[in-house]
Amino acid sequence: MASSIVLFGPPGAGKGTQAGNIVSITGKPQVSTGDMLRAAVSAGTELGVEAKGYMDSGQLVPDEVIIGLIEERLTQSDAVNGVLFDGFPRTVAQAEALSHIAEVSIVIAIEVPDARIVERICGRYTCGGCGAVYHDTFNPTTNPGVCDHCGHTDMKRRADDNEGTVRNRLEAYHAQTSPLAAWYRKRDLFSAVNGDQGIDLVGEEIAALL
Repeated sequence: MASSIVLFGPPGAGKGTQAGNIVSITGKPQVSTGDMLRAAVSAGTELGVEAKGYMDSGQLVPDEVIIGLIEERLTQSDAVNGVLFDGFPRTVAQAEALSHIAEVSIVIAIEVPDARIVERICGRYTCGGCGAVYHDTFNPTTNPGVCDHCGHTDMKRRADDNEGTVRNRLEAYHAQTSPLAAWYRKRDLFSAVNGDQGIDLVGEEIAALL
């Protein structure tokens, strides 16, 4: 069984960027359960139809359906050398189920202090014209309120990019992933990198682990 990689970290930790780097380094395809669910629903597969029923009624899709989708995904030709699991597993129960269908060689957690996550997420805004992403502190527009790319003046912030919501999401993340980190540590698979530094430095730490 080919070995796979698990990547996790809190919202706003930079997983998307680093996942792209890991795919480039290893050649393993990125597997996101959200993407898989949308693809299965769109394709109308048996599991996709089952998942859609839960999603349409606002319920969480059960672990057994998610694991079934992953099993299906691992049979595809591009997964022959393993995959990069992005944001999965989220719980110990999911990790235990995954251990029966995939061999995980390393688990990489991108760790960023909560205060920094709040700052990162709450400062984000996008141009309503071209979708360019800015940040109050790290990447502001050159002229306040005017997009550097298209000159549009309609800047938007996501409704859930507020401190209360972000802290609730972080609380849920820590509650789920603390036991998960301990579970993987016991199996000598867990490694943490400092996500509170430049993107390139985070990438170098991850590359060294791989």
